Amino acid sequence: MKFTIKKQELNEAIQHVSKAVTGRTAIPILNGIKIDASPDGVTLTASDTDISIQSFIPARREEQEAISLEQPGSVVVPGKLFSEMIRKLPASEIDISVQEFFHIAIRSGNSDLQMVGLDPEEYPVLPRLDESRMFSMRSDLLKTMIRQTIFSVSTSESTPVLTGILWNMENGRLKFVSTDRHRLSTRESDIETAADLSFHNVVISGKNLNELSRLLPDQDMLVDIVVSDSQVMFRIGTILFYTRVLDGTFPDTSRIIPQTFKTELVTDTAAFLDAMDRAYLLSREDRTNIVRLATLPDGQIEVSSTMAEMGKMTERIETSELRGEDVKISFNARYMLDALKSIESESVFIGFTGAMSPIIIRPNGGERLLHLILPYRTAN
Repeated sequence: MKFTIKKQELNEAIQHVSKAVTGRTAIPILNGIKIDASPDGVTLTASDTDISIQSFIPARREEQEAISLEQPGSVVVPGKLFSEMIRKLPASEIDISVQEFFHIAIRSGNSDLQMVGLDPEEYPVLPRLDESRMFSMRSDLLKTMIRQTIFSVSTSESTPVLTGILWNMENGRLKFVSTDRHRLSTRESDIETAADLSFHNVVISGKNLNELSRLLPDQDMLVDIVVSDSQVMFRIGTILFYTRVLDGTFPDTSRIIPQTFKTELVTDTAAFLDAMDRAYLLSREDRTNIVRLATLPDGQIEVSSTMAEMGKMTERIETSELRGEDVKISFNARYMLDALKSIESESVFIGFTGAMSPIIIRPNGGERLLHLILPYRTAN
């Protein structure tokens, strides 16, 4: 194998795939990055068995030559060392060649580097997925749906399936659900798909979706998504991102979401968020994160928090709507802040069914994003 490549192109591809090189795998070859050079371009692949990322660098991009290929071939390079070396090379072009026994020679400007590679035949082959179960969605929408639900995944490995986000597709509607048993987030969106495309109980690790989100561009770009029973593949331009599906059955959470409320209020999202942020300061210092909310006869709500032996914070907030029974309720301020930060509308709806029943938070007038928080029982 022998080729010359633009440093910027190679470095960018390395940064993409290196997210799948952990250095903690029990399979030594997975500490490396596989390089395949062909007349079409250069492909980099990395995997830690949980996620796999492949980035393709075309030989020509925008009518300019990015790669000059002299001899095709493949090799596996030490991932971390190769990444650091390429980033620090002096010239804008890099010559890479592979000699006998997978010895790799790298030249850039006045720098000559040598390293020992591994046999590419020993590198695991990426799964081939049936693309009949494929749909496409905008990258900015996918990124938003992940952002609005990922904070509710569980961090406890005692129930692995709860460390992921549930994906369901039915009748052209994609739904995400996440829960850590103390709170719940759901987000739905209509997607253009084949009429018969549906899937259920596809659960993807929150950690892996976080890595995927970093690869997703903010601009309006279509992402192809292929779903199988054990893997999901995302095609983002010239990048392929594979993640395994978590084992286990996600619990049915629909029954715990109340459909009617004893108390309903609508208030300004930013004002309520700011008040909660201030209340959180005292609750956080006391390591309880507990704040209290009470409705008032004049149509306002009162948010308060107390830090033992240090002080108390109370703040009143105007509502644009307040109807139903009076309510006094305690809950985790961090959970409420996470929910409010995910809401993009100017006003927020909050529904209560009693002091010890779930709290519902959603954009006012919006049904596609919903958060549920379980309250705390307190002495007062």
